[in-house]
Amino acid sequence: MNYHSPVLLKESVDALAIKQDGVYVDVTFGGGGHSREILNRLGENGRLFGFDQDPDALENVIDDPRFTLIPENFRYISRFLRFHGVRKVDGVLADLGVSSHQFDEAERGFSIRFDGDLDMRMNQKSKISAKEIIANYSEEKLAEILFLYGELRNSRNIAKTIVEKREQEKIETSFQLKEALQRFLPKAKEHKILAQIYQAIRIEVNEEMDVLKEFLEQSLDILKPGSGRLSVISYHSLEDRLVKRFMKNGLFEGEPERDFYGN
Repeated sequence: MNYHSPVLLKESVDALAIKQDGVYVDVTFGGGGHSREILNRLGENGRLFGFDQDPDALENVIDDPRFTLIPENFRYISRFLRFHGVRKVDGVLADLGVSSHQFDEAERGFSIRFDGDLDMRMNQKSKISAKEIIANYSEEKLAEILFLYGELRNSRNIAKTIVEKREQEKIETSFQLKEALQRFLPKAKEHKILAQIYQAIRIEVNEEMDVLKEFLEQSLDILKPGSGRLSVISYHSLEDRLVKRFMKNGLFEGEPERDFYGN
């Protein structure tokens, strides 16, 4: 399976401060680029676990006795590490979002470049695809996800148009969605706005914000106190804010409670 080189490879793995005999987790295995770099820095007694719910990732399994691929969503990281007899690890790496491979496969429906079924499921066994969301979500619910996850100010108008168009004919492919929303896509901003719309739908399909929160909360329990490292690559402001706030004070919103002495 042809995956492109991973982004921020050196920086993200450097941040883990790899120990020769440490135990590490790459929760977004994909093409295995980050995992291979981690293995290059591990000694013979080190261990690496990879998570990936996308069946395509199985074709990239690394033949190395130190490596174990777990074909599951990383929201279940604690459960499956315990299954493998691991309760604490030295480091966790996450490269969030969609892989370049997923973008390049037209039939997966992630890309605005190709005409394909509106799918966007990272796990092909999931019941809800982008097609179902476009066909069945209420105007209010569509507007909500477009505003929250796509950060689109005119989310209500876009949602209203989707509902009106789907009553006339089904919207099941990328180009049908693009055609339905043409009046919101001025030439100079077409790709940017479409990318925001796709991002919003994709996040909803894959429950990405919920998954990220569950993963981050579990990372507190599985990282070794005082020495465990968490290295996260994020691509949009929604993820970025969650990760930075959590790394700073262990919360997604607000400020931590302090005692009389400010601790």
